[in-house]
Amino acid sequence: MKGKTSFFSRLSKRTSDLAGSPHAFALAVAIVLVWAVTGPIFGFSDTWQLIINTGTTIATFLMVFLMQSTQNRDTRALQVKLDELIRSCEGADNQLLDLEEIEPADLEELQLRYEKLAETARANGGDKSTRELD
Repeated sequence: MKGKTSFFSRLSKRTSDLAGSPHAFALAVAIVLVWAVTGPIFGFSDTWQLIINTGTTIATFLMVFLMQSTQNRDTRALQVKLDELIRSCEGADNQLLDLEEIEPADLEELQLRYEKLAETARANGGDKSTRELD
């Protein structure tokens, strides 16, 4: 099942790993410190301020897309794993498979049903006979 991953997937995973490392944080702190120390040298000029503002804006802009890509990939993988657990458990409600694709109103209805089930289970001291939803 191991398929070839796209260049963007490999790049985003690697960049995400690097960006979340202690070394990346140390580098960011060092850049800010160098920028702050050079403030008096450049007389705290508009250009001096523009350098850090532009750099942080560009980094933030790119990281938003990188983080979204990483989050999307992780969420899809988690959904597949959960779907497999639901599918493989005897007595599981298979309508719970692929819930991320249903309408919000239907999802809310299911959530209310499960909240009622949880209330019943708590009232019965966690009795497993409350597995039924209807």
